[in-house]
Amino acid sequence: MYENKTDESPVKTILACVDVGEFDADISIKELAELARTANAEIVGEIIQKKQAYDSATCMGSGRLEELKEQTEVLGAELVIFDHELTGVQVRNIEKILDVRVIDRTTLILDIFAQRARTKEGKLQVELAQQKYRLPRLVGMGTELSRLGGGIGTRGPGETKLETDKRHIRKRISYLENELGELKRHRDFSRSRRKKDGVLCCAIVGYTNVGKSTLLNALTDAGVIAENKLFATLDITSRSIELPDGRSVMLIDTVGLIRRLPHNLVEAFKSTLEEASCADIILNVQDISSPEREQQADVTRSLLLELGCDGIPQINVMNKADISEFNDTVFENDTTVLISAKNRTGFDRLLDCIMKNLPETARRMKLLVPYEKTSFINKIRIEGKVFSEEYRADGTFIDALIDVKLLKEAEKYSC
Repeated sequence: MYENKTDESPVKTILACVDVGEFDADISIKELAELARTANAEIVGEIIQKKQAYDSATCMGSGRLEELKEQTEVLGAELVIFDHELTGVQVRNIEKILDVRVIDRTTLILDIFAQRARTKEGKLQVELAQQKYRLPRLVGMGTELSRLGGGIGTRGPGETKLETDKRHIRKRISYLENELGELKRHRDFSRSRRKKDGVLCCAIVGYTNVGKSTLLNALTDAGVIAENKLFATLDITSRSIELPDGRSVMLIDTVGLIRRLPHNLVEAFKSTLEEASCADIILNVQDISSPEREQQADVTRSLLLELGCDGIPQINVMNKADISEFNDTVFENDTTVLISAKNRTGFDRLLDCIMKNLPETARRMKLLVPYEKTSFINKIRIEGKVFSEEYRADGTFIDALIDVKLLKEAEKYSC
């Protein structure tokens, strides 16, 4: 039988996919390979079978399963990853035939999330998704849940072994939901406080590995981990920048998206993703060098629609212009901008686009305020920002950011 790996050496892995026409199997298995490498797998082979429907007992037809067994023996594979969700019974049956460990796409993604989560909230969200996914699969999984976490698909952020008792798991789920509920209330309070204080928020969203964290780092020196791996960062990072018109905006990095993101993960990370639905503007970052950019952008747009973001201004940020052959196909306008986050090019246009698309909460103006109206300058200091002032014979000349509430009065002194 198989043994768990306890070291960090790559796990020899074969990818398997049953193509029943639900999705593009070739594109999906390429993405699965990227996911697997992110989780420290060495891809030694892959197999795709076209079928009318999944086999209820083993997912894959018996002939192809025997072929897969031969591959595992010849290539010395220790793990097989299926590119779709498997039931507990299917996992048990396939493992009996192959005599190696078997996991599915969702378990792999959960494993990567378990590796990447750093904050308390991130770890709680991942464990909640893991427990909810495992609960209905207890029946039929045999010894699956008793393994120690040490290999791909067995890691967990807070436990040394996985629960086998349904009652215990339900109790754990309840505890995790309560803990996340408390953190959500704190996050909601922070959001409402930002709104009350007039803080403008810009959510950075997009497919995984399109360069969101690199962009945040380049704009703000945030120091967020930015690797060429899927789901390099999971936890929210917020940093403030100043726009050309003097207004400050809070940039919020969000978790990367992916095709067929497991429902449990979408639910678990709802509070994180809700940062987009509460933002004043959204940057939809896309990898212009990827031939699958349109499909990836569609995944992002669909989830934003699901989160109720359709009324929020959005800017399409075409990233990785430094390595792209498709730059000439991008038509830049007030809602589309071409950049290279790595080389920090195109940022002036990006900041200008953000400034133009944000709701007008303040306006930069030059005013000459009579000395008898000096109290108005004090209002500006409280509600906005004074960049410079000069005392002249007929009044105080100021360059200031005027809050929208004061614009009507400010117009009288505009120069």
